[in-house]
Amino acid sequence: MKVEDPKGTRWRVSRRWVPWRRKIKGWADVWGLVPDLPGGDDPISGTISMIILIIFAPIIALAVVLTIVAAVEFLAILVLIPLLLLARILFGKHWVVEVRHGFTPWYEQAVGDWAASRKAIVVFADAIRRGDLPPRTIGAAADSSRG
Repeated sequence: MKVEDPKGTRWRVSRRWVPWRRKIKGWADVWGLVPDLPGGDDPISGTISMIILIIFAPIIALAVVLTIVAAVEFLAILVLIPLLLLARILFGKHWVVEVRHGFTPWYEQAVGDWAASRKAIVVFADAIRRGDLPPRTIGAAADSSRG
Protein backbone atom coordinates (compact mmCIF):
# COMPACT_ATOMS: atom_id res chain seq x y z
CA MET A 1 0.00 0.00 0.00
CA LYS A 2 1.40 3.41 -0.94
CA VAL A 3 0.86 6.24 1.53
CA GLU A 4 2.13 9.78 1.97
CA ASP A 5 3.14 11.39 5.23
CA PRO A 6 2.09 14.99 6.01
CA LYS A 7 5.28 16.27 4.31
CA GLY A 8 4.30 14.56 1.04
CA THR A 9 6.94 11.82 1.24
CA ARG A 10 5.82 8.51 -0.30
CA TRP A 11 6.01 5.36 1.83
CA ARG A 12 5.16 1.75 1.01
CA VAL A 13 3.69 -0.67 3.54
CA SER A 14 3.39 -4.30 2.50
CA ARG A 15 3.92 -7.95 3.32
CA ARG A 16 7.25 -9.47 2.47
CA TRP A 17 6.48 -12.55 0.40
CA VAL A 18 9.90 -14.18 0.59
CA PRO A 19 12.18 -14.61 3.63
CA TRP A 20 14.76 -12.20 2.23
CA ARG A 21 14.82 -8.67 0.84
CA ARG A 22 15.79 -8.27 -2.81
CA LYS A 23 19.47 -7.38 -3.12
CA ILE A 24 19.70 -6.25 -6.75
CA LYS A 25 17.30 -3.28 -6.70
CA GLY A 26 18.91 -0.16 -8.08
CA TRP A 27 21.82 -1.94 -9.76
CA ALA A 28 20.12 -1.62 -13.16
CA ASP A 29 21.25 2.02 -13.13
CA VAL A 30 24.70 0.79 -14.21
CA TRP A 31 23.39 0.65 -17.80
CA GLY A 32 22.92 4.43 -17.63
CA LEU A 33 26.70 4.85 -17.38
CA VAL A 34 27.24 3.44 -20.89
CA PRO A 35 27.00 6.20 -23.52
CA ASP A 36 24.96 5.82 -26.69
CA LEU A 37 27.00 4.70 -29.67
CA PRO A 38 27.11 6.74 -32.88
CA GLY A 39 24.47 5.56 -35.33
CA GLY A 40 26.37 5.97 -38.61
CA ASP A 41 27.66 3.15 -40.79
CA ASP A 42 30.79 4.97 -41.95
CA PRO A 43 34.34 4.04 -40.85
CA ILE A 44 34.64 7.02 -38.46
CA SER A 45 31.44 6.08 -36.58
CA GLY A 46 32.64 2.47 -36.43
CA THR A 47 36.01 3.55 -35.03
CA ILE A 48 34.39 5.81 -32.42
CA SER A 49 32.01 2.98 -31.46
CA MET A 50 34.90 0.54 -31.00
CA ILE A 51 36.82 3.03 -28.84
CA ILE A 52 33.73 3.63 -26.65
CA LEU A 53 33.13 -0.13 -26.33
CA ILE A 54 36.75 -0.76 -25.33
CA ILE A 55 36.78 2.06 -22.77
CA PHE A 56 33.44 1.05 -21.26
CA ALA A 57 33.98 -2.74 -21.48
CA PRO A 58 34.33 -3.20 -17.67
CA ILE A 59 31.11 -1.28 -17.02
CA ILE A 60 29.29 -3.21 -19.75
CA ALA A 61 30.54 -6.51 -18.31
CA LEU A 62 29.42 -5.49 -14.80
CA ALA A 63 26.00 -4.46 -16.12
CA VAL A 64 25.59 -7.78 -17.94
CA VAL A 65 26.59 -9.78 -14.83
CA LEU A 66 24.23 -7.77 -12.59
CA THR A 67 21.40 -8.21 -15.09
CA ILE A 68 21.95 -11.98 -15.11
CA VAL A 69 22.07 -12.11 -11.29
CA ALA A 70 18.86 -10.05 -11.06
CA ALA A 71 17.16 -12.37 -13.56
CA VAL A 72 18.23 -15.47 -11.62
CA GLU A 73 16.97 -13.93 -8.36
CA PHE A 74 13.65 -13.04 -10.00
CA LEU A 75 13.26 -16.59 -11.35
CA ALA A 76 14.06 -18.00 -7.90
CA ILE A 77 11.34 -15.82 -6.43
CA LEU A 78 8.84 -17.00 -9.04
CA VAL A 79 9.67 -20.64 -8.30
CA LEU A 80 9.72 -20.25 -4.52
CA ILE A 81 6.59 -18.15 -3.94
CA PRO A 82 4.13 -21.08 -4.31
CA LEU A 83 6.30 -23.24 -2.03
CA LEU A 84 6.66 -20.46 0.53
CA LEU A 85 2.92 -19.80 0.54
CA LEU A 86 2.25 -23.49 1.08
CA ALA A 87 4.78 -23.58 3.93
CA ARG A 88 3.18 -20.50 5.53
CA ILE A 89 -0.24 -22.15 5.35
CA LEU A 90 0.89 -25.56 6.61
CA PHE A 91 3.37 -24.48 9.29
CA GLY A 92 1.83 -21.15 10.34
CA LYS A 93 4.93 -19.07 9.69
CA HIS A 94 4.34 -15.40 10.47
CA TRP A 95 4.07 -12.80 7.75
CA VAL A 96 6.52 -9.91 7.92
CA VAL A 97 5.12 -6.44 7.32
CA GLU A 98 7.70 -3.98 6.07
CA VAL A 99 7.67 -0.22 5.74
CA ARG A 100 9.80 1.26 2.97
CA HIS A 101 10.69 4.88 2.31
CA GLY A 102 10.24 4.75 -1.45
CA PHE A 103 12.05 1.47 -2.09
CA THR A 104 14.51 1.81 0.81
CA PRO A 105 13.77 -0.61 3.69
CA TRP A 106 12.90 1.29 6.88
CA TYR A 107 11.05 -0.94 9.37
CA GLU A 108 9.86 -4.53 9.57
CA GLN A 109 7.86 -6.60 12.02
CA ALA A 110 6.63 -10.20 12.12
CA VAL A 111 2.91 -9.89 12.79
CA GLY A 112 1.16 -13.24 12.44
CA ASP A 113 -1.28 -14.71 9.96
CA TRP A 114 -2.75 -13.13 6.81
CA ALA A 115 -5.52 -11.26 8.64
CA ALA A 116 -3.14 -9.90 11.29
CA SER A 117 -0.73 -8.74 8.61
CA ARG A 118 -3.57 -6.93 6.80
CA LYS A 119 -4.52 -5.13 10.03
CA ALA A 120 -0.89 -4.22 10.66
CA ILE A 121 -0.56 -2.78 7.14
CA VAL A 122 -3.61 -0.57 7.72
CA VAL A 123 -2.36 0.51 11.17
CA PHE A 124 1.12 1.41 9.85
CA ALA A 125 -0.35 3.23 6.85
CA ASP A 126 -2.71 5.28 9.04
CA ALA A 127 0.14 6.15 11.41
CA ILE A 128 2.33 7.32 8.51
CA ARG A 129 -0.52 9.46 7.15
CA ARG A 130 -0.70 11.13 10.58
CA GLY A 131 3.07 11.65 10.62
CA ASP A 132 3.84 8.96 13.21
CA LEU A 133 6.72 7.22 11.45
CA PRO A 134 7.96 3.89 12.77
CA PRO A 135 11.54 3.86 14.09
CA ARG A 136 14.17 2.94 11.54
CA THR A 137 15.16 -0.64 12.34
CA ILE A 138 16.67 -1.75 9.02
CA GLY A 139 18.84 -0.12 6.40
CA ALA A 140 22.02 1.95 6.46
CA ALA A 141 21.05 4.42 9.20
CA ALA A 142 19.85 1.64 11.53
CA ASP A 143 23.08 -0.32 10.97
CA SER A 144 25.25 2.69 11.84
CA SER A 145 23.26 3.50 15.01
CA ARG A 146 23.76 -0.04 16.35
CA GLY A 147 27.54 -0.04 16.05
